[in-house]
Amino acid sequence: MRRLDVRGRTTVITGAAAGMGAEVARDLARRGARVALVDRDPDGLAAVAADLPGSGHTTHVVDLADDGAVVAAAREIEASHSRVQALVTCAGSSMLGDIDQLTMDEMRWLMDVNLWGTVNITKALLPALRREPAAHITHLVSIYGLTAPAGRIPYAMSKFAVRGFTEALRHELERSTVTVGAVYPAGVKTGIILRGRFAAAIDPAIAARAAAAQAAMYHTEPADAARRIVEATVNRRSRTMVGREARLVDVLARIAPSHYWAPMRRPLRNAIDTTTPVRDRA
Repeated sequence: MRRLDVRGRTTVITGAAAGMGAEVARDLARRGARVALVDRDPDGLAAVAADLPGSGHTTHVVDLADDGAVVAAAREIEASHSRVQALVTCAGSSMLGDIDQLTMDEMRWLMDVNLWGTVNITKALLPALRREPAAHITHLVSIYGLTAPAGRIPYAMSKFAVRGFTEALRHELERSTVTVGAVYPAGVKTGIILRGRFAAAIDPAIAARAAAAQAAMYHTEPADAARRIVEATVNRRSRTMVGREARLVDVLARIAPSHYWAPMRRPLRNAIDTTTPVRDRA
């Protein structure tokens, strides 16, 4: 399969104002790529863009759940960049809470961000990608698109759906010049869980404790994860695991598809506890 040459060509990155999106942008820019940075946060986008080497980079402030805004952003990107050869979707959020704590609106919100935002930008940019002799789409999924833990129902739903979208799209485009891949990160120290939302029914102190317990399990540096994501994109890989935990979870889900939760329950017990009161230690 033809490897992408990113020099002088454009990669569109969503969620680019912080976290994995910003790290992927930095890695690509160092390789000579032009990047189109997409996010809802104008200040974050401006800060990332100002720090990038090279030239020709652009920023695009857009809510990916807004269909019209995404179509307009895609046109703006195409007008600014003649060679759009890759899309990396890093935009996403998290949601803490069990089924009794979550409202339907809270779950729909996360699906809009994680799933429909991914579908939206992919569909809008597909015509531009198809014009390239070789192009690739990389969707960031999660190990929770391989296994579904308690206490993360909306997040797991959204990531399993992104995985399904990615695989089905890959099959639809198999005779085209566009390839599609999924990246499954585990334990990347970006702070997404600390910045994520939690069900309004949860005591904020309890939510903070659960989020901190989850964050303490993350070991992969963002720059290392970004390098793996960029390599997966450049080499047009269909499936990439990032982090030791991702490889372990992938094997676990394969060998025990109905019973993987038993070995996962204990390590995650504090991260999924959104009911036990926080005791006063004074």
